[in-house]
Amino acid sequence: MSTIAVKAAQLKGGLVLPYAEAGYPEGAPVVFVHGLADSWWTFEPLLRQLPGTLHGYAPTQRGHGDAERPEEGYGPQDFAGDLVEFLDAVGIRRAVLVGASSGGVAARLVAGSHPDRVAGLVLAGVPATLADKPGATALGESIQNLADPVPRAFVEELLDGLTARPLARGLLATLAEENLKVPARVWRETMRGLLETDLAATLRGILVPTLVLWGDADSLLPRADQQLILDTIPGATLVVYEGVGHVLYWEEPERLVQDVTAFAAAVLPARPGGGAPGGAGAPPPDGRDGPSV
Repeated sequence: MSTIAVKAAQLKGGLVLPYAEAGYPEGAPVVFVHGLADSWWTFEPLLRQLPGTLHGYAPTQRGHGDAERPEEGYGPQDFAGDLVEFLDAVGIRRAVLVGASSGGVAARLVAGSHPDRVAGLVLAGVPATLADKPGATALGESIQNLADPVPRAFVEELLDGLTARPLARGLLATLAEENLKVPARVWRETMRGLLETDLAATLRGILVPTLVLWGDADSLLPRADQQLILDTIPGATLVVYEGVGHVLYWEEPERLVQDVTAFAAAVLPARPGGGAPGGAGAPPPDGRDGPSV
């Protein structure tokens, strides 16, 4: 089982973001990108499963978890910009990006705008668009009415509807606590950014290899939504997780790690001599070491 080290990265723009790091230094760099209200903790079950062929990173985005909370800048383009700066801060030249839920929007924006930095893109339970989904509009309306402190009942009800099978109590409690760290204004601005952005347009121009993972018990994203991704990104392939809900990486972490591992091996083959295939080296001086968990 892989050990998780919690560190912090100072971005070029000045923001400091916590991130979890796991796997092995010589492994292919894989960066996991979380969605609305989550933090690196949403990937904890995955990070512990990483094999020796992967070097995993999971940054917590601005305004979320224990990251710094600027007064503004919570649109998809803002998160995408931070992601590029994060790659720079930790010394990754080229990585596989794994975007989870709405985090896949930032990941695909980077894949489209910085293809030289992205060896491959994995979209795990990621919406093609939210414009045609009444549930997303209703959630947006309820989030716009949030005030601090964000009610625990709201968070627990939201988390409870994301999986087809019940989550372990300990994991659910941790995820709820992480969600509750997010101020109401960050919930509001992040959701507003997702609803006001033409998400379908963010799929265009992506030419890197793309793997789409989707649970067929996803109550938020129908199969037709995922088909739009497949139809727009050239060569994208779909893997269906039968009987699994929206957050497949909570329900099937081992399987998802296997799929990401195989994909990474295809798009970031190991270099002769054993060097890290993505060029990940030691973090620059502004990277800060932290505790292991």
